[in-house]
Amino acid sequence: MGIQGLARFIDDHGAILTDDQFRNSKLVIDGTYLYHFLYFNSSVDQQHGGDYDDFEDQVCKFFKALRDCGIEPYVIIHGGSDFSDKKFETQLHHVQSRINTANSLSKGLRGSGLLPILIKQVFKQVLSSLKVPFAQCIFEADQEIASLAERWNCPVLSNNSDFYIFDIQAGYLPFSHFKWQNASTQRGSSQRYIPCKRYTTTSFCRYFNINRQLLPVFAAIAGNDYVNLNKMETWIRVAFFNRLLDWLARFQEQQEALDSVPSLIGHGKNNMDSALQALSLSIETYQLQPGCLERFFIKDKAPDPSHLPDHLSVLPDWTLLPLMKGTLSSSIIHILQLRPVIQGVQVEDPSLPSGNNTSRPIRQVVFGLLLGERREVEEYDREGINLTSSMVKAILPTAAPHAVRLEVFLETLGVSQSTLNGIPPHLGLPVAVTYYWLRHAHLRPDRPFLQALLLGLVYGELCRQRKSQRGMDQNMNGNTHTGTHNLECINKVSEVQPMTPLFFVYQGL
Repeated sequence: MGIQGLARFIDDHGAILTDDQFRNSKLVIDGTYLYHFLYFNSSVDQQHGGDYDDFEDQVCKFFKALRDCGIEPYVIIHGGSDFSDKKFETQLHHVQSRINTANSLSKGLRGSGLLPILIKQVFKQVLSSLKVPFAQCIFEADQEIASLAERWNCPVLSNNSDFYIFDIQAGYLPFSHFKWQNASTQRGSSQRYIPCKRYTTTSFCRYFNINRQLLPVFAAIAGNDYVNLNKMETWIRVAFFNRLLDWLARFQEQQEALDSVPSLIGHGKNNMDSALQALSLSIETYQLQPGCLERFFIKDKAPDPSHLPDHLSVLPDWTLLPLMKGTLSSSIIHILQLRPVIQGVQVEDPSLPSGNNTSRPIRQVVFGLLLGERREVEEYDREGINLTSSMVKAILPTAAPHAVRLEVFLETLGVSQSTLNGIPPHLGLPVAVTYYWLRHAHLRPDRPFLQALLLGLVYGELCRQRKSQRGMDQNMNGNTHTGTHNLECINKVSEVQPMTPLFFVYQGL
């Protein structure tokens, strides 16, 4: 979750960060922070369900800048998560905040920080199109990212202040100082580089005169419940960091510092044992362990099931590789662990039921396939503008023995095979889902809404066809002219004979 205020504290001590001309190197990228950063720093629309086209352009431009500089990216997307009660409570607080933001946006008021609900899926699709190696990490991702970077002797690109603590020899590149849009050419050569600032634990520890083994102790104390940096004024937080670092400078070993924590915190004996235990657990999260990502990227293999932590032992072997490739949603991890599932937040009329209610029957079938019948999953979703939870029953569908997967799919959506006759195979899913949506949505969509959706589907298909003809190289080479491209697609809408069956699929609804 990061350490509140640490990034600013380090920025204010400018000598810790060193200027760097980054080029010709592997780079391990925190993918979750990357798609947040690219979406919110490109002034894209947040009120109308997601500006995915502009977002795709930003992603393409970013990776083109890297490749122009000889940088070999490896993207890690968060999939698993810490299942502690503390982090879950924090997560619920963030979700309620997003509901409040969505409510403001739905009324035309200002708001920021709301990602569209399909952004992660779109991000993975664009990475696949660009042939950028990526993994969806089924463990807590920070430790895996740091472990891979240390193994490959390359830096990490992120905006997570936890990477100020991991002892990565090649360092950490904060997004806020990574000027990828200002790539430059070295004097006297054609070599391009990205101006940035690089952080290393060596520079931090030298500046504050502490042993690098004590950095995890610093992070554990600063992130402890007894400290609660979130409620501190900035100047108090800075004073606290300075005092804590001065105190740590007295010690050489972690255990020596931990033995002296009671005198620093000053809480009663009854709470001290639990506080020390929490500190020890927190320190362990910053210890680099052999990870599974190198095996995945080099050998295309999932983690050895026998090496999975206890809380992931519920995952069937066949799910591991699809989860890491991102072809299976990471939400199945929570479902199989019987943990609560939090539904996405989107801009919609808060006086109406959540749009997620429409897909609940589909989720019930997914729960049934994963858990069997007579099980329930706790779901969190909005009711009005409040986050509430409810228990959702799992339903196991019946299906004929032959073509089981297709039968389950069609039965779940209530669509017959004949409904999809004449539809291009790769459009079967969007058409079937739209058919399902029309029958289950509240309020029922009117005809102009449906026509607009179908026109968008046809437009998207034509754009896809033209883009595949050109190849993604034009995006990578910076030759894409979005306005001209869109106009060409619009002009092609009159040539939609192959798509005509789409307009007749929904007759009789």
